[in-house]
Amino acid sequence: MQQRVLVTAGASGIGLAVAQRFAADGARVHIADIDQHSLNAITSANELISGSVADISDPMAVKRLFSEVQVQLGGLDVLVNNAGVAGPTAPVEEYDPAAWLAVMNVNLNGTFYVTQQAIPLLKQSSQASIIIMSSVAGRFGYPDRSGYSASKWGLVGLAKTLSLELGPWGITCNTIHPGAVEGARIQNVLKGRAERSGRSVQEETDDALHNQAIKHFVDPADIAELVQFLAGKHARSISGQLFPIDGDSKTA
Repeated sequence: MQQRVLVTAGASGIGLAVAQRFAADGARVHIADIDQHSLNAITSANELISGSVADISDPMAVKRLFSEVQVQLGGLDVLVNNAGVAGPTAPVEEYDPAAWLAVMNVNLNGTFYVTQQAIPLLKQSSQASIIIMSSVAGRFGYPDRSGYSASKWGLVGLAKTLSLELGPWGITCNTIHPGAVEGARIQNVLKGRAERSGRSVQEETDDALHNQAIKHFVDPADIAELVQFLAGKHARSISGQLFPIDGDSKTA
């Protein structure tokens, strides 16, 4: 069966790794992202990947997205809810309420809007899966990152509920909880920390990895392999579960 896959925030990072992994296995993939330039580059380079510009925090934009999904894919077997934003770094007493709402509107509300639109299509599939990208912050508290952490914990509750509601249709739903992911984003964070602290980038890297048993950042390709497994034929009895992929992190 040629899988039909939707990946939100699929034009970079984890989402792009997931989209490319499914396409490499012959799946037809549609990616949604806010970056038109990256979407154009990716879709022009791979005939199995199509794309739409979409802000998932806008319910009407999500409805338009699914009109395009129907045209491009003709149905849906796998939904990968990957889109999310980090929000500010601040203690709760100083956290901007507008920023809190902005984080929730993408991470939690947006995932709800996308999933709600996807369910009728997934119910028509003989092997349907929903994978939701949470975070290590969806397993532990995260000082000064209350909006991000709360939204990622909220996704776990949504996934557990979806697993129960959709199980009778054979639809699985699981969450993945990455730690810090290798790539330009974490390297820029580490450089910024080094500039502020006066320490070296290597010292900041060692500090960031201190709470992990495995001393390296997560490879996006490894996350993509886990996503593909959870959407595959050998994971049909795995649902409502949390899958950390964080080097055995002890805290966020």
